[in-house]
Amino acid sequence: MAIIDLVKWEGTPQVLAWKYPSQELSTWTQLIVNESQEAFVVRGGVYDGPFGAGRHTLTTENLPGLRGLLGLPFGGRSPFTAEVWFVNRLTNLDVKWGTPDPIQLQDPRFQVMVPVRAFGQYGIRIVDSKRFLLKLVGTVTGFDVDTLSEYFRGVFITRIKTEIASLIVKHGLSVLEISTQLEPLSKGLRKSLEAEVGEYGVGLAQFNVHSINVPEDDPAVRSLKAALAKRAEMGIVGFTYQQERSFDVMQTAAGNEGNSGTLMNAGVGLGMGLAAAPALGQAFSQMAVQVQPHTAPQPPTSSPIANAAGGFVQKGGTDPAERIRLIREFAAMRAEGLLTEEEFAEEKRRILGN
Repeated sequence: MAIIDLVKWEGTPQVLAWKYPSQELSTWTQLIVNESQEAFVVRGGVYDGPFGAGRHTLTTENLPGLRGLLGLPFGGRSPFTAEVWFVNRLTNLDVKWGTPDPIQLQDPRFQVMVPVRAFGQYGIRIVDSKRFLLKLVGTVTGFDVDTLSEYFRGVFITRIKTEIASLIVKHGLSVLEISTQLEPLSKGLRKSLEAEVGEYGVGLAQFNVHSINVPEDDPAVRSLKAALAKRAEMGIVGFTYQQERSFDVMQTAAGNEGNSGTLMNAGVGLGMGLAAAPALGQAFSQMAVQVQPHTAPQPPTSSPIANAAGGFVQKGGTDPAERIRLIREFAAMRAEGLLTEEEFAEEKRRILGN
């Protein structure tokens, strides 16, 4: 083969390391290195370089590995065989990553196993060209961004799983709430992964978690979202889960009134439940129905609630389902701005009978 007079980069921007296709060089060969690149001449496993940006004539002065190894001059040149490697040190900020399969995590708040998926991108830059060539590139003819991403995929996914789980446990977050912590999670992952990739001469310019989500069709996810929706609904109408359950018990008891052996016949529905059934708890006792011998006074006509309810709302009313319905309707009116917070609170106390 003919001796090569000029050696220069012919790779694409996505290529991180590229080997010149010919090995027939001489001490007159010109080596052209572009900005943001470094080059190495490799002969017999010995790396000479790095050669920085500019034009370099290959001689025994800048190739110590050739001294004493060259034969007789050949037409004023000393031919030799060697590889020339170029390393692209430009920062690439568009390397995508994602979990190939959902990560199974236990939600610390609701104690259910939920599948979690995460996606994002990171930026890389070769910071130690020789280490990169020795530890990652090896004997292949080229090494691009996709190859690097595939190589680090296993390491990244393991660390990502660990960091997400640690963040959830540390802050007691629900899996559905972790999206509020993407920035600290991204910083923590970058710090954790920098040491790992640094062993191969690679630096992380950035690491971002763009999305953490769950499969919408998963049964555990549907159950979890239903529980959160229920909690939000109770928060809007202004009572707790225990109060909601108390209403359910009272409504069931009222529906069974008159049947032998029922809770109502035990005295709950007759207004004696507070004394006869203390196990129902303080929440039930606060909301138990007290049968009044006379009609309670109507709300003042100046109250917008009184007008909206048409005079129905009475302190100590006997229908739990109706009270729940009214509270929800008034909460909706508050949300629409038709009622103030104080007006809503006053009418809620009136409905609940306290």
